[in-house]
Amino acid sequence: MKNFKSHFKFNKQERSGIFFLILLIIVLQGIYFYIKTNPLNDSIVHLNQIEQKKIDSLKKVASQKKVLRIFPFNPNFISDYKGYTLGMSPKEIDRLHLFRETNKFINSKEEFQQVTLVSDSLLGVISPFFKFPNWVSNEKVGFQERGQFISRKEKTIIQNLNTASASQLKSIRGIGDKLSTRIIKFRDRLGGFLINEQLYDVYGLEPNVVESTLEKFQVLNPPTVNKININTATILEISSLVYIPYQVAIEIVEHRELQGRIESFEQLTLIEGFPAEKLERIVLYLSL
Repeated sequence: MKNFKSHFKFNKQERSGIFFLILLIIVLQGIYFYIKTNPLNDSIVHLNQIEQKKIDSLKKVASQKKVLRIFPFNPNFISDYKGYTLGMSPKEIDRLHLFRETNKFINSKEEFQQVTLVSDSLLGVISPFFKFPNWVSNEKVGFQERGQFISRKEKTIIQNLNTASASQLKSIRGIGDKLSTRIIKFRDRLGGFLINEQLYDVYGLEPNVVESTLEKFQVLNPPTVNKININTATILEISSLVYIPYQVAIEIVEHRELQGRIESFEQLTLIEGFPAEKLERIVLYLSL
């Protein structure tokens, strides 16, 4: 027993060392449990994740400054945004709009250059995508009369797509009761077609039928649009657009809050589920 007790006898220096060792262990354990249980740590990690996500998003925006994809279009209906994406200057776009306000139509690439004064190089890039109605050629010049466009050679009367009735639409081969009703319902949801190309967005309407329709019906008087500010609009306001589902509207608002604001319409194409192929149509209803 005497030998056993000798193992627990310490001098003053040894007792001090043991005390400081125990104290160090207690402090380290306290630090460990504090870090593990302190919610501030999770907040810091979360903030770091948000900052990293923001950086990744900005990198993605920068990396997607890619070559513009151009689809066939009628140059008579170039909007401000469309002209900008094509590389036209504000003055060139304004010249086109002033010409169209006189109820005249451009019927060739040469006439487009005469009206807008675009450079030969820009004309060479965009003119291959010009799509005029089938009745337009250099020899067939049309004119506007009482809200209808008439080809002098063929006497084809172009009626207003925004006022066409179901029975009138059914005169087009390929359009019956169901499709004529669907066109009018889609037109009503839009508040009226703004550009001819929106006819391609009608569900079930084949492209060749759209082309045939546009030979007789076109947007002659687009409605006035109260544009939605994408940086201040609510989820419900954004989702009220025909082209944007509710879930995508949520993603847009979350993206906007993360970035601070949306700087360009192209930035919307980075949002998951956004219909990038319809950006040209969507921006007709938006402002920054």
